[in-house]
Amino acid sequence: MSNATNEPLGPVLTVGQRIQFLRERRGMTREVLAGLVGKSTSWLKQVETGRLQQNPRLPILLQLAEALRVRDLSELTGDQSMPVRMFSGPGHPALEDVRAAINSTSLVPAGTVQPLTTLRARLDAAWQVRHSSPDHRTALGQLLPGLLRDVQLAAAMYRDTDRRRALALLAETYGLAQMFLAYQPAQDLLWRVADRALVAAQESEDPLALTCAVWFLAQAHRDTGDFDAARDINQQGMAAVQPHLDDAGVELLAMWGALSFELAFTSARLGDTGDAWLHWEEAARIAERLPATYYQPWTSFSQVIMGAHAVTIAVELHQGGESARQADNALSAPIPSRPRRGRHLIEVARAHHLQRDHTAVLGTLELAQHVAPDTIKYNGYARRLTLELTEGPASLRPQAHTLADRIGLLA
Repeated sequence: MSNATNEPLGPVLTVGQRIQFLRERRGMTREVLAGLVGKSTSWLKQVETGRLQQNPRLPILLQLAEALRVRDLSELTGDQSMPVRMFSGPGHPALEDVRAAINSTSLVPAGTVQPLTTLRARLDAAWQVRHSSPDHRTALGQLLPGLLRDVQLAAAMYRDTDRRRALALLAETYGLAQMFLAYQPAQDLLWRVADRALVAAQESEDPLALTCAVWFLAQAHRDTGDFDAARDINQQGMAAVQPHLDDAGVELLAMWGALSFELAFTSARLGDTGDAWLHWEEAARIAERLPATYYQPWTSFSQVIMGAHAVTIAVELHQGGESARQADNALSAPIPSRPRRGRHLIEVARAHHLQRDHTAVLGTLELAQHVAPDTIKYNGYARRLTLELTEGPASLRPQAHTLADRIGLLA
């Protein structure tokens, strides 16, 4: 954070005062910030007003830092320099190659344009790699730079109907790039692809491309804590494609279900229990209309994912008993995507954490590391839970340190 603004974050402020200042500067209520870190509003008020005898412990400070979007814990503590990226994941080695490809759009495009059928096949293959590889980010990092350049070139050089088809492919390719950029120290790049995807989808006049772009953009807004914007773009996207639902194919219907669940997720992050479960039920009804074996490659929306989604809703609402029940029901769900199964296992670990079942948390995180090492390595929730376990029950600390080493926390 720059000091050029002369903001009053000098060492005279307490940790609580720093938290309050940063929260108010982001326009965030106590209720929202407390919910993001799994605490009550009264607890946060006690922290900010200095009524707690001790400052929050490191794992909670890290959650606060992520929610408030600060890069260094010294902005919260005043006396400790520790980059937050240590706990949200390091930058992937392929990040700069992906960045260069995204930024390579030329005002005077030139080169050999590949047939749209070839680009479609390459994009389908990239999605398949993303779902089947345990090191999916590494695999995508090898494919994305060339794919991005070629699809961007096609969108610039094709004309008329072919251009609109190329733009739909481009919007989807940017969505795949956003999957790579998730949990990376590249928020500027993530927003660039999210915004470009929406523009490309709108120009393509393809309802399916539009729903895909809206889904990714809503996630970007929600992950930065702008829940109103997330819900607004989500609802706008659904209104835009609703006229096409009467003759919708399976893909568009699945995207409608995925957007319905996104409303549930956003409501849960806001602590709105009624709306969260209402939208989840709407999404579940749509999932039942899909073929039993269908699995949407962009969003994972399907019948099989609804149990995992229920775990996420319960966890975000901090419903300990319900999240544990949903986790038990969905733990063995045959999710065909390795990274999505890894993400689900991390959510199950969060459910066990709400129940203070440290042994189950550690065991589930170890399973997630086995299933999808590239997912847990960059997932902020998993890294924070692992860090907390290294300071947890003495009997679990050696095992927790081994896991921490595997996911790069001790590097």
